[in-house]
Amino acid sequence: MSTLHGGPDALGVPRWDFSTNANACGPAPAAWRAVQVADATRYPDPGYEALREALAALHGVASQRIVLAGSASEFIVRLSLSVAQQAPGAAVYAPRPGYGDYAAAARAAGLPMAASPHHAALIWHTEPGSPEGRSSPLPEGLPGVLRVVDCAYAPLRLHGEAPPLQADAWTLWSPNKALGLTGVRGAYAVAPEAALHDDALRSRVEALAPSWVLGAHAVAMLDAWTQHETQQWVRDSLATLRHWKAAQLAGCTALGWACEPSDTPFFVARWPDALPPPAQLLPRLRERGLKLRDAASLGRPGAVRLSVQPLAAQQALAALWRELVVPQALAGEGRR
Repeated sequence: MSTLHGGPDALGVPRWDFSTNANACGPAPAAWRAVQVADATRYPDPGYEALREALAALHGVASQRIVLAGSASEFIVRLSLSVAQQAPGAAVYAPRPGYGDYAAAARAAGLPMAASPHHAALIWHTEPGSPEGRSSPLPEGLPGVLRVVDCAYAPLRLHGEAPPLQADAWTLWSPNKALGLTGVRGAYAVAPEAALHDDALRSRVEALAPSWVLGAHAVAMLDAWTQHETQQWVRDSLATLRHWKAAQLAGCTALGWACEPSDTPFFVARWPDALPPPAQLLPRLRERGLKLRDAASLGRPGAVRLSVQPLAAQQALAALWRELVVPQALAGEGRR
């Protein structure tokens, strides 16, 4: 399974980037200011006491339940290793289609993937899911199984109600997407209250963390995330994203693409089978400064995942498609 990601690549930063799920309204002003003035000349407090307290207050939990992480992917690796230490060879269940890092971390820890949650010791779940941007029930699993809900896209929900979080599940938060600051790495997990009494698991998770797991810029971003101004900005941005999404869905449909429904500022789309597959067309678009995410690495071969982008980027997508792809399609029809 691939762990490919969107965003900048060997060609640099795409001029029109539909490949990552960062909030296209960003960066969030208060968070961006905080990152810019962060003091990178000194170590942060290695215990991160003030940050833990602020995050705990945001979620209404005890600060002992906050586990800081270098990124969501770093936590995924660390928790997988913790499970492997406790139960070597235990199975892991992850959503498919879904984020490839769950399976990659399991492989690195020597843990097999389970075909069913009822055969897993660790269950990953994304709410709402990616690449499809829709909700699904948290798998139950066996009694006592470790379940983690990845909430990377929860703050960006545009439609519908989020299902209630289960009291016995961990939640994983990586606010940089909602803030439009994906270049700043920093995340945290909220452990269930029952985990406070599982000293073995908490000790393993903490012992596997590197020193100063968060740098100064990540501390600044996460601290800004807890502030009312930033939370309000994220909520306000959703109206703009809904407007852009409606326009983007209409534009993609006009190009002949089939767009799947989603609750998020990203969605999955397919173009007609008569056209070349994404693996052939996407490099041509990328050479012209536009990047889409091939959904094959997310478990949806033949499809692309698009983040919602401003109207100017949408117009560029339509213009390049008509310039590069439509003539080829017409030529193909003429040869039949």
